[in-house]
Amino acid sequence: MRERRAASFPVFHLVTASPPPNTCPVLLAFNKPYGVLSQFTPEPGSRWRTLAEFGLPEGVYSLGRLDADSEGLLLLSDEPALNTRLLDPQHGHRREYWAQVERIPSSASLARLEHGGIELGKDRTLPCGARLLDPAPVPLPRDPPIRVRKNVPDCWLSLELTEGKNRQVRRMTAAVGHPTLRLIRVRIGNFSLGGLATGSWRGLTADERAEILA
Repeated sequence: MRERRAASFPVFHLVTASPPPNTCPVLLAFNKPYGVLSQFTPEPGSRWRTLAEFGLPEGVYSLGRLDADSEGLLLLSDEPALNTRLLDPQHGHRREYWAQVERIPSSASLARLEHGGIELGKDRTLPCGARLLDPAPVPLPRDPPIRVRKNVPDCWLSLELTEGKNRQVRRMTAAVGHPTLRLIRVRIGNFSLGGLATGSWRGLTADERAEILA
């Protein structure tokens, strides 16, 4: 599959000095690369990198998480209340993922993903959006590239969830017979990752904050 480099947003590095009174809370969008934990503190013995390497402002922390082997849109803020607003399942906050999976799912497999009820341990998934991306997207290259089997076709799916169980997308696609090869979060609420370069971050405007909370 050919790789096409998307245009990059300019990266806005925020001043980390103490803010004056009544300053709006910080909200950042970060395009998390593969192999990076959604935290600043390394785990003992872990081979994964951390957020500490990317020059993020002091006092921010990730809102939710992406696994180290997943990529894409990660929000960071210094506003504790946003965690509940974005992550509590009762709010039904939408997140869209692109999953590159082995083989081409049938309409029955997509319907099973959509209807929910897939058992993940003691939990069952809620209904979600699931569709085949055709034409397939051409995301930014991953380092290292995924391993593909030449005799096994693959495709990209869009999955829109309102919950975030542990490794949920990967477990869902595996349950219907389509292991995930690569996983990218591309949207939270109505705010999309766009062309933000891998490993880059920027501060969000008031309008973009509204898109996230939509």
